[in-house]
Amino acid sequence: MPHKTFLAFIWPSLFAMILFIALPIVSVAYQSLFVEHEQILIESETRGPFGTTTEVVVDAQAMSALRAEQPAGRFNGLGTYTNASHLATNEIGEIFATSENWNEIRNRIMNLPLYKALAFTLAYTFIVTPLVIILGFIIAIVVNAVPKMLKGPVIFFSLIPMLVTPLVGSLVLFWMIDSRGVIGAALQAIFDDPTLSLKASPTLTWITLFVYGVWHSAPFAFVVFYAGLQTVPQDTMESAMVDGASRWERIRFVTIPYLMPLATFIALMQLMDNFRVFEPIIGFSAAASATSLSYLIYNDLRAAESPLFGSAAATSMLTIIGVVILLLPVLRRNWREFNRKT
Repeated sequence: MPHKTFLAFIWPSLFAMILFIALPIVSVAYQSLFVEHEQILIESETRGPFGTTTEVVVDAQAMSALRAEQPAGRFNGLGTYTNASHLATNEIGEIFATSENWNEIRNRIMNLPLYKALAFTLAYTFIVTPLVIILGFIIAIVVNAVPKMLKGPVIFFSLIPMLVTPLVGSLVLFWMIDSRGVIGAALQAIFDDPTLSLKASPTLTWITLFVYGVWHSAPFAFVVFYAGLQTVPQDTMESAMVDGASRWERIRFVTIPYLMPLATFIALMQLMDNFRVFEPIIGFSAAASATSLSYLIYNDLRAAESPLFGSAAATSMLTIIGVVILLLPVLRRNWREFNRKT
């Protein structure tokens, strides 16, 4: 294809990527180097019948002029990345210098906001992603074997979790596991323990969030695998049957290798999506037991006095870096396979 023709096809996509992806990332990176201006305070005296009272208030006029002069805020460089709310470099050094054993070091590090959120984010990503791929593949195999008359209803009910908005779905499950909900009341009756609750401990909360993540994302993997199953070469399958291969052997040696590129695609999508886990934490009100990097951004932007744009931007950049690190092994593998074929 001539270069001019290729550029004519690709320039709209490149323009959209630059406008909606590259420029916002550059803007966030720039904002992360700044923090909020320090408040300018003035003292005002009020004289009354019972004496004079002094009140300290924010000088709104001076603050407005300062924000107009420096709209991005006060330059802080990489200080936002290294402070206690993010990488906490000074705090980490102090922990290693004063702690006596690895358990104490781990516990103190896990009390730092970023590392506490990162621990749950990584656990959610590496547990939910493979389970979604496995469950989606199993559902696709089962649905593909269902008689044609029943495939329509079965596919519809299999897609319901994906059709439900993540926040709404997490709220529904949150109400179901409550002590007055269907699942919560059933568990209390089964174990004969009226105090039993899935929200009683961080471990149970994490497990509930993992279960919800798999339930919500498995339909996506199912759709992709089911579409791929329709393209599996029938000649190869019939040859395997003639050679006496069992159903499991046909799945293992024919279907799975053929669908591996789709599995890689699902892994890429799920890694990016799961690393940004947010809605289940809000829906389950689980911030006390489980926080994610996206929740830290949300928390900074809804700060009581004023949004912490610099802190939120720094966490956003760390999240982007984390996603890139997670995707590197998969992308490297795809690159090697591409070079091998060419």
